[in-house]
Parts: sequence; structure tokens; C-alpha cells
Amino acid sequence: MKKYDVIVIGGGPSGLMAAIAAAEQGANVALLDKGDKLGRKLGISGGGRCNVTNNKDIDELIAYIPGGGRFLYSAFSLFGNRDIIAFFENLGIALKEEDNGRMFPVSDKAKTVVDALIGKARSLGVKLLVHHPVGAIEYGADRVRGVKLASGETLPAASVIVATGGKSVPHTGSTGDGYPWAAAAGHTITELYPTEVPIVSREPFIQSRELQGLSLRDVELSVLNPKGKPVVSHRGDMLFTHFGLSGPIALRCSGFIRGVKQKNGGADVTMAIDLFPGEKAGELELRLRQLAAAEPKKALKNVFKGTLPERLLPLLFQRTGLAADTTYEHLPKEPWQQFVAVLKNFTLKVTGTRSFEEAFVTGGGVNLKEVDPRTMGSKLMPGLYFCGEILDIHGYTGGYNITAAFATGYTAGHHAGLAALESAGRDA
Repeated sequence: MKKYDVIVIGGGPSGLMAAIAAAEQGANVALLDKGDKLGRKLGISGGGRCNVTNNKDIDELIAYIPGGGRFLYSAFSLFGNRDIIAFFENLGIALKEEDNGRMFPVSDKAKTVVDALIGKARSLGVKLLVHHPVGAIEYGADRVRGVKLASGETLPAASVIVATGGKSVPHTGSTGDGYPWAAAAGHTITELYPTEVPIVSREPFIQSRELQGLSLRDVELSVLNPKGKPVVSHRGDMLFTHFGLSGPIALRCSGFIRGVKQKNGGADVTMAIDLFPGEKAGELELRLRQLAAAEPKKALKNVFKGTLPERLLPLLFQRTGLAADTTYEHLPKEPWQQFVAVLKNFTLKVTGTRSFEEAFVTGGGVNLKEVDPRTMGSKLMPGLYFCGEILDIHGYTGGYNITAAFATGYTAGHHAGLAALESAGRDA
């Protein structure tokens, strides 16, 4: 019967990094994956280019990980984003920085990153075993004993690292396998939900598809609480779809909808779009008034064609009671004021989000209170470690989630390797 110091379950970014870190400590490591190849989710990340990390300062990086970001301070101190950059550059992977600190391989190919990780693991002697689905983790009275494969074979190990991912993008193998194993060790699994995911609305203008495909550039999107106050706001680009909202800022807002809905008894959530976040209402009103005054006999629908999204104009006029063919010479005061107000606060009701199949990230997971942030080790079961998306950690897209995966993976592997060797020394 083959015995390993460390067994890593899951061949994604956190699992590969965990295996490498454990092997670097001198541990005998096996990485098990149920699929036919490693790094499948990594291979499609960043639109197939693999956004390996983000180059922001640590405090700002953590601010972009709204779910459990502060838990990562210790992991980032051991293996942060600058360490990730150095790691890949030392493997001969040249990186480049793009907008908002996103770091990509110069090759623009995720395969470059996946191959480098697999190659590094192999060079350290890690046993890479695909087509090896795990049935259960074996627990003794006081610690981890190893894993039991679905085939019935048992593989003893002093340390087991669970890096099975969450439930998002399930076609890559992320189907939530690790949660029952964590629960069997006594861990709490916080509610799982899709995040970084498109938003669903049943507004009549969404169902009629009149705005389908309309992109809004440099707007601000907010999730409002029942009192109408913003819970979160993001500025950037968004897209109207046949079912609701998508695009970068919609994805970033999506993770907050569930919480507001729960606090509001399951009622629909109000979101608001500020079409001109760089201008105060008074400044906007003056600018639009001046545009209209410059062509006093021209219908407002034609005056504002180049200033406001043309496909949105009919809905804006409808909402405010301002006739589209009104001219500046006959501008009614109250509807005009309402028109300007809606440009700064275009609201819509949303019912929730799309499913895990369309989500980039899983919200919820292994309760962070039950995991040591310095080691990623279980506080309940010695020898058990967690890393990556199985933890109750989620960030925005843009390199933040993969940074958390690499950092927690390295931390788990480093400490699991050391602990396994120490245990082997005691047993000897």
C-alpha cells in the first residue's frame, strides 16, 4: 500500500500550488484529480488568457475580495501577489500588466500557465494522478488518516489538502465534492450561492427585450437596501440582456443581491443606474439645458441622441412623463426635473441571479472561523487543510480569486508538508 506524506485532492490552481509548496518542503506528495486533465478551470480563466494575479497593493487587493478578504492577510504575507509574479517569472513565464493591475502571461495563453505549474510539480517529484476520484477522506479519532478512492483503494497520508473548488463552472469538474468531506470532519459549510454572475430581472422592458444588447459605458450601478441606500456601488461598463443585467459592474454587484433579499423577506431587490456618475445633478441639468437651448425648436429626442443612449431614450421619456417631441421653447418644469433625476437614478427591480453554471465564483463554503489563517489547517481535525474556492472566500473578477487560490494553496501546502514531515519524524 502506497503511503504519502501529503495528498492534495483537486488539480486546479490552488491544488497545483499546494502540491508544489508541499513538495518544496521535501514531502512525498500525490495530487489526485477525478478528471482526465489538470488545470481545466485555470485553462479557461481570463477568457483563455489566464489572469494569474493582480498587481495592486495588498490592502487594495483585499478590498476587492469582499467575501473573507481579511482572512487572507497571513496567506498573503507568506505568498502574496508579488510572490506569484516572481514564481511564474522564475519558471520562465514572462508576464505583462494590463488595465486595473491585471497580470497576464505575455503569450496570452492560459496553457502556458497550466503547463508551467504541472511541469514544476513533476520536477519536484509530485505524483500526478488523474482519473482518481476520491470517495471519502479517512479520519481517525484524533487526526486525518488518508483518503479512500471511489475504487475502494485507501491511500494513507499524514496530511490531506482539500482543493476541490466550489460549484461554479461545473463542467470543469467543480461540483462541490469537498463540502461533504469537510462536514464529515465537523466543519460548518456556510450557504452556497453563485456570485460574479449575471443578474435576473422581470421588469417589462427586460421581458420585452427592447434594451437587449445595449451596453452602457462608464456608469455606476448600485444595489439598494429596502430604505433606498446603496449597499454597494461599482462604476464601469454593463450590459442589458434578454434576462436582466450582465457586464463587469453587474457581476461585481451580483454577490450582494442575496443578502439584501434575505433581509427583505425574499422581496425583489432594487438596483439603480447613474448614467453620469462624474457629474452632479445640478451640473448635468445645466449641461443638458444648454444643449436644448442651443436648438430651441428641435425635439428633445433628437437633441439628446448623441448624449444619451438612443435606445434608452424612449424609456426615459416614458418614465418621467416628458414628451419625446417636446422642444426647449415648451419645456415643462416638473417633468424636466424628473427626467434629469432619472438619469442620475434609473431604478429597476431584480429577482436574483443566474445559476452556478453561469457564475465565475462560488459564494459561501467552509466556515473561516474553523480554519487557521496562518496555515489553512482545520481547527477541528489535525492534518486536514483547505485552499481555494472551497473556503468561504470570494472576490471580484480581475485576478483576485486566482490570487486567493494561489496564496491559500501555497500556504496550505507549505504547512501541510512541514506538519507531515514532523509527524513522520515523531512516528519514526
